[in-house]
Formats: sequence, C-alpha cells, structure tokens
Amino acid sequence: MRVVKTTSDDPEFIALVKQLDADLAVTDGDEHAFYDQYNKLDHINYVLVGYINDKAIACGAIKKYNDVTVEIKRMYTLPLERGKGHAVKILLELEAWASQLKFKKCILETGTRQPYAIALYKKCGYKIIENYGQYKGVKNSVCFEKNLFPKDQSK
Repeated sequence: MRVVKTTSDDPEFIALVKQLDADLAVTDGDEHAFYDQYNKLDHINYVLVGYINDKAIACGAIKKYNDVTVEIKRMYTLPLERGKGHAVKILLELEAWASQLKFKKCILETGTRQPYAIALYKKCGYKIIENYGQYKGVKNSVCFEKNLFPKDQSK
C-alpha cells in the first residue's frame, strides 16, 4: 500500500469518510448523531490516504488536541481490504507524523460496538484511559492513549 499525506480537502479522503460514516450510522444506531458532531472534516491538516493500484482503500488523520497531544481521527479501511495490515500501517505512519510534529501523545475514541477497532488499538500499544472531553460519561465510548516517546524523553 502506498500512503500519501494530504488534508481533509482531499476528494479521496472525503469519499472514504462518507463510507465510514455510513458504516457508523448502522453501528452507532440512535447515537450516531451524537458521535457525528465530533467527526467533521473541517480543517484537518494531517491526513493519510492509502492506495493500492491507485485506488484509495484506507485513511486516517491526526488533529491537534493540545500542545502535546494529537487525536487520531477518521480511521477507515474498505471492507474488502480489511485484515491485511493496512490500518496498522496508517496508524503507525500517523504516529510517526505526530512525532515529527513534536507531539508526545496520541489519544482516540472508538465505540464499544467496534471490537475490531478496539483490537487494532490494543495491538498497536494503545492503553484504555478514562473517557476524555465530550466522551466523559458516554458508556458506549472507549478512549485510548499512547505515548510516542519513552518516558525519559517526554519531558
């Protein structure tokens, strides 16, 4: 898979996110509107799109959360391409990009009804944390974090 850095204005990214949102509308059910309000594409400057044979098949993004933390957003892989390591590659490249930008930590939220996403994040070294921000008290949200640098370098 070839990975391209872009922004949220990228038409291929927008098309993938439309498919992600359609999937989440089914998975989230009545709660979709709540989650959807926090997943707009406005001004996301750090987006990755993965291609196989010039077809966009996976994506992910990072968005500044605070001065030391980015939030992983809009992770998605087309259904026929799942299970092939594409999401891991996108996630690792997002982490590398965040490190290059001098961020020290990644956080993210996913739903309890998304076991494959939860397994992906655990596999990649993310630890479950208390729900943050708008997800505090939301029982169907699971929040994660991962430090990007060893503890002795994070100061």
